[in-house]
Amino acid sequence: MPFTLIAELTYRCPLRCPYCSNPVNYNNTQELPTEDWLRVINQARSIGVWQLGFSGGEPLLRQDLEVLVATAADIGLYTTLVTAGTLFTPKRATILRDAGLDHVQISIQDSNATQSDYIAGTRSFAKKLDAARLVKDLGLPLTLNFVLHRQNIDRIEEMLELCQNLQADRVELANTQYYGWAYQNRAALLPTQQQLERAAPIVKAAQERRICPMGILYVIPDYYEDYPKACMGGWGRRALVVAPNGDVLPCQAASSIAGMEFDNVCDRSLSEIWLESPAFNRFRGTDWMSEPCRSCDRRELDFGGCRCQALALTNNAAAGDPVCHLSPHHHLVVAAREQISEQPLIYRSMQMQTD
Repeated sequence: MPFTLIAELTYRCPLRCPYCSNPVNYNNTQELPTEDWLRVINQARSIGVWQLGFSGGEPLLRQDLEVLVATAADIGLYTTLVTAGTLFTPKRATILRDAGLDHVQISIQDSNATQSDYIAGTRSFAKKLDAARLVKDLGLPLTLNFVLHRQNIDRIEEMLELCQNLQADRVELANTQYYGWAYQNRAALLPTQQQLERAAPIVKAAQERRICPMGILYVIPDYYEDYPKACMGGWGRRALVVAPNGDVLPCQAASSIAGMEFDNVCDRSLSEIWLESPAFNRFRGTDWMSEPCRSCDRRELDFGGCRCQALALTNNAAAGDPVCHLSPHHHLVVAAREQISEQPLIYRSMQMQTD
């Protein structure tokens, strides 16, 4: 059974990041009402989930967030708020803390205001710093998340200095994953091998100095790996995602797989969906694999890699992840590394609405 639920409360967001993992083809997706989210949270706990991430979009755009956090806390779930930070006001932050919120993760797009605001598509850097300081003032654990790409990775040392100044407990330096909006911007965002080689020793030195008590997570782009990662720990193995409209997905990008239908929490329980849904069982385990994955010694380590990445690169979600150097489609990844350009960014587009 799963131990993590990612509750994507809304796709609305005040930012326009060109690497956003939200679906490209949505438009004002209908959102579950409070009572449905409360039922989902209770069902999640009943099937063994212990970690709940409130995500989006921007979850602080939901005016019922405090109620959802309190309900989760009352039944023993560890809760994380994943936020851009721009709406994390002292009043709401205090109410959320008192409701039982356990942890806050704030995204920052770069080490300085000019570049961070450029990537975010709006002026937001100063508000993010204020939010980070507020988290610490309230005594909550703080994670800072920097999504890395070609246009900011050369300032990774300055990002780490900023993390020290803000007294972050944990840092995520995660290179962009190329699906959704990021896939459309791949040529403008994919870093070079030389950039990655310069960044690695800087991160290693910061890790050795233990500048953050809970550590620094550094993830290099799949496109420069020899083997793929186990997406979400393997399809339908550890986590489930509930989209704003109630569809239950094995990962945030799974809705990009054409022809795959996802059950909705308004029609079936989380337990039924987890165990019986054709979507969750489609790529669960290893029986679905073709060669060379089927006979590979790593098949239960990476579980064939990312289905959404396989689809994006080969137009076949059942193909082995082309990131793997053993894949017959690996040349597509090599070609992508050679197609870096200075093309203009395509910003995430959806008119932000408020409740």
